[in-house]
This record gives sequence, C-alpha cells and structure tokens, in this order.
Amino acid sequence: MKHGFIEEMIKTGNKGSAHDFVKAKGSNLQSAILLIGPTGSGKTPLGDYLEKHGFFGIRCVHFDFGANLRGIARKRIRPLCLSASDFDIIKQLIKSGGLLVERDLHIAKCILEEFIRFNKIKGNDILVLNGLPRHEGQAVAVGAIVDIKLVVSLCCKAGMVLARIRKNSGGDREGRIDDSKTLIAHKMRIFRTRTLRLVDYYRGKGVKVISINVTEGSTPAAILSVIDKYKMCFRD
Repeated sequence: MKHGFIEEMIKTGNKGSAHDFVKAKGSNLQSAILLIGPTGSGKTPLGDYLEKHGFFGIRCVHFDFGANLRGIARKRIRPLCLSASDFDIIKQLIKSGGLLVERDLHIAKCILEEFIRFNKIKGNDILVLNGLPRHEGQAVAVGAIVDIKLVVSLCCKAGMVLARIRKNSGGDREGRIDDSKTLIAHKMRIFRTRTLRLVDYYRGKGVKVISINVTEGSTPAAILSVIDKYKMCFRD
C-alpha cells in the first residue's frame, strides 16, 4: 500500500503524465484482481499480502482506494489533476462514508492513473483493486483503465464484521477515523445495496468470481490458498 505517489505528483507538477501513460497503453488494459467485501472483511490485509508475496510468481501492486483518499484528506495536499472542489469532495466522503457519484468519477480515475504510473505497473503485473470500483458506474469508468480478470468476494456478516473490527483481526484498523458504529452500519448498508451487485455485474461479463467465507481468524495466506487454482486467469 503506497502513498508516495501523491507527494511525487506535487513535486513533479504532474504535467499530463497520467493521461499520456494511459493513452500510450492503448487497448492494452492493465490486468487486475478486484477485492470485494464489507468493511472489516480483510480486503486491505489480503491486498498487502499479495503485494508482498505476489500471486504465484506474478508481481502484484495493491491499490487501496480508501487509504489513498484518507491520505490525501489527512495530509491536506492535492494532486494537481484534482481541483479544490475535488479535494473538498474527498474530505466529505471520508466523513460520511459515502461513494463517489458518476459526476465525480474523474477523481477516482485521476488517482488510479497516477498510482499506476508512479508504481511503474507494467502489462505483466497484477493491480490489486481494493475499494474501487464500488458500484456499476465506477466499474464502467475503471473499465477504461484496467481489465479485471478475477473477483475475490470476501463474505462476512454484520456480526463478524464488528468482531473483526473490535479485534483488529487484519491489523489495519489502527488510526481509522471511520470505524464508529454509525459509519460501520452505513457502509454495510451501502455494500449490501450497491457494491454487492458487482458480483453479478462481473459474472455477467464472464469474469471468474470466487466467494470466500471470512471468519474472525481468517488470514490472507489461508485466503490465497483458496484462490490458488485460479492463477490461470492471468496466463496468456
């Protein structure tokens, strides 16, 4: 999980680099795995694990959209591809636990494109998406940048979500300002009514979807062992 690209954008001036990078890739979209699951289900630990260990010999880079939004809001810096009003939208999203709506999807695309460029992600690498897309409108926008070849759906009921967050099972909750009971309940509702629909959306496009039941003691290594047989999704 990297945030250095945000500071680098400020230093270099970000003179069209993201646009040029994506344009140069043409129709060769970046291969990706999408992690889907309610807050606290273990997406971030799994993404970090994949970045550290790779996906059976393939380099992975974890894009944690929520963490990047929180980093931008907390550090009070603004990538130059975003306006002052975009920065205000990001701060409000963090406070409310809401989703980017269609008219604001340029924010997500800007941050994702810069992340790909800064981390020098190449065609044979795997981008691990966590927190983006979270609804079908976002999926359409992201589809212009990445080719999602595998969806890992982490299934976790509300009671287990609360237990995992209380215990900090994934080790990723420290310092979170969006873990109040009210915000957790709000994010769970959004997940059930909007994000969960992505499972059928990608199945309808022929993308392999793996559903894994998550418990309080589930580890990234154990989850990775379940998806072992699906590594052929990334073979040419």
